[in-house]
Amino acid sequence: MLPYFPFEQDAYAMALGVRALRAGETLIEIDALHYAAELALKASLLREDLPSRFQALPGTQPLQWEVLRLLLTRMAGESPGHFTRLEGEDGRWHWRNGVLGTEETLLPGDADSLSLAPLDWVGRQVQEDLLVLDGTREGFPLVAGQLCFPSGWSLDEKLGRSLLEVHAPVPRFAEQVGAATLRLMDGLKPGRTVTRCNWAVTVTDRLCMEPRARGEWLHLFEGLTPQNAGERCFLRLERQTLSRLPESGAILFTIHTYLAPVAGEVPTPERRRQLAQVLRTVPDDMSGYKRLGPLREPLLAWLETPWPSKDSSESP
Repeated sequence: MLPYFPFEQDAYAMALGVRALRAGETLIEIDALHYAAELALKASLLREDLPSRFQALPGTQPLQWEVLRLLLTRMAGESPGHFTRLEGEDGRWHWRNGVLGTEETLLPGDADSLSLAPLDWVGRQVQEDLLVLDGTREGFPLVAGQLCFPSGWSLDEKLGRSLLEVHAPVPRFAEQVGAATLRLMDGLKPGRTVTRCNWAVTVTDRLCMEPRARGEWLHLFEGLTPQNAGERCFLRLERQTLSRLPESGAILFTIHTYLAPVAGEVPTPERRRQLAQVLRTVPDDMSGYKRLGPLREPLLAWLETPWPSKDSSESP
């Protein structure tokens, strides 16, 4: 099962749902079962079209290096069984990724010590998408990112835009949570990462859902029924984090995407009821934004089909 089930409320509500990381929680999550395959997929997507999936505005190299230093330090400290970071007397770092069986030596801040841009390189060590916002400019514009597993958006349309402009397509975002989001960003402190969980339900298990690829999976809405919706619909969760970088004041936004068939995530009547309550109360404009329209009714019917009782499942 997925590590999160964000449907504890009785109805849909637009809310930030942000909290500080708890003891034992990590900035970068290692889903060991899918780690190697997802990093291989990332590498393939970046080979296919690097300019669309990694972008950085001029002057962001120092921010990228700061992200790299933060992530390698945190990963080695939080997951020492998977990663090792050793610092030599000359300031060079020796990085070992035990999951992939790879090693590399680099000198933080020295572009010649890496074959890739720093954010692009470190993004290939994690399952998360990595986005960097300028925390010193009004509106917190998006200035750099490696984005391989988006849910309906792309860097081409968002780079350089403010936080509210990035979220402009989300119905009522600015009116309902825009001010609270900006206050949250203003109040972020170095060393105090916050997290939240975003959700969607879709008909594809594709991690990369760029707008240009929509035509490749829209046909999967066809043939959904109350009998098969639980197996054919997928719960898509984004575990998101926000971290203020101590040197530059930039903000690192990470997105770890998890996917699984709905049927496996609602093994109890209570979970079925919770998901159904939320789906039933999603406003029409948000339903359109989340692409729930064609799947909501068959999935609700599947969720609300009475479970057979223990007695009825036994032979007389």
